[in-house]
Amino acid sequence: MVVNVAIVGVGLVGSEFIRQVLSTQSKKIAVVAVANSRAFLTSSAPLTASWKEDLTSGSAKPFTLDAFTASLAVSKAAHPTVVLDCTSNETVAAYYPTWLAAGFHVVTPNKKAFSGDLGLYKKIKELSSQPGSPLVYHESTVGAGLPVINTLNDLINTGDKIVKIEGIFSGTLSYIFNNFSTLDASAKPVKFSEVVSVARDLGYTEPDPRDDLNGMDVARKVIILGRVAGLDLTQETVQVENIVPELLRSLPTDEFMAKLPEFDEHFAKLNAEAVQNGQVLRYVGLVDPVHGKSSVTLARYPASHPFASLKGSDNIIAFTTERFPNPLIIQGAGAGAAVTAFGIYSDILKIAERTQH
Repeated sequence: MVVNVAIVGVGLVGSEFIRQVLSTQSKKIAVVAVANSRAFLTSSAPLTASWKEDLTSGSAKPFTLDAFTASLAVSKAAHPTVVLDCTSNETVAAYYPTWLAAGFHVVTPNKKAFSGDLGLYKKIKELSSQPGSPLVYHESTVGAGLPVINTLNDLINTGDKIVKIEGIFSGTLSYIFNNFSTLDASAKPVKFSEVVSVARDLGYTEPDPRDDLNGMDVARKVIILGRVAGLDLTQETVQVENIVPELLRSLPTDEFMAKLPEFDEHFAKLNAEAVQNGQVLRYVGLVDPVHGKSSVTLARYPASHPFASLKGSDNIIAFTTERFPNPLIIQGAGAGAAVTAFGIYSDILKIAERTQH
C-alpha cells in the first residue's frame, strides 16, 4: 500500500526529499501535499516535478495549520498519511499531538518537539506508543541520516543497559576543532579565529557562529538522546559549556567576528596544554544515565581515541553499554540536505512497512 506524505516546509531539506522520492520513482511513497509559511497545495494525485510552480499558482491556498490539516482528510481516508515537518518551527512542533490524535503519522528533522517542553514530548510519546496508534519517527533530529536514534532504540528494546552516549554532534564544531587541534606534526598551526572565519565562509556555521559555539544545538541533541534513553532531560538539567568569550556574547555579529582574534591566545593556550599531554580538544556531548550527569563540554582526548582522529566535519557517536563495553561507534556526515533527506526517506519507508495491511 502507498503511504501519502504531506510536507510542511519545502526549503532545502523538504525540496531535496521530494527530489529523492521522484528520482527513485518510489512505489511506496506519494507526496500529495506541500506547504510553506504562506501557501499550501493538496492534490488527489502524487505531485510531480512541477510542484514548485504549482505551489505559487492560483490553485494554492493560504496556509494555516488547521486548513492544511483539514485538506488531508481525503488522503487519510484512502491511505496511511504521514505529515513531514521540515521546518524548525516551535508552533508546528506543538501541533504534533493534533496530527497524532487525528490519525496522521509524523516524521521530522525538527528538534523542537523532542528537546523543548518535556510535557509536549511526553504527550507525543503517549499518543504514538499504544498498539495501533500513529507512528512518530525523528531519526534526522540527531546526526542527519546517520542511524543514531534507530540504533539507540534497538539497544534499549533488546534490553541492553546504556552506560553512556558520547559524541561529536555538531558538524560545525567538528570541523573547527579537527582543524584547530591536531597531533599531526606536519599540520601548520592555525589561529582559532581564522578557523571560525573559514568555517563561516564555507557555510558550515550559522550566519552568527555563536549559535554554534554556544553549545545549544549540541545540547538539544543530548536532550533528545537522553529522553530516548528514558531520562527526563531539559535545557536546565544539561550542563553546557559556552565557549564564546563572555565579553563577545552580546555584540553584533560583525563586531564579534572582528574581536574574536583578541581571544586567539586563550584558545591557543588550551590547545597547547592538550597537545603537550598527547591530547586534542573536541567539543563533545555526553548522556550519562549511570551518574545522572549529561553535559556539553570542550574536552581532551588522547591520540588513541576515535574522536581524536576525526576528519572534516563528520559526526561521531559512541554508545557504551553493558553488551558493548568497547563502544559501538557510528561515524559519518551529520549535516547537509542530502543526508538529512535520506534519513527522512528511510523513516517514511519504515512507516510504509509497518502500515502494510
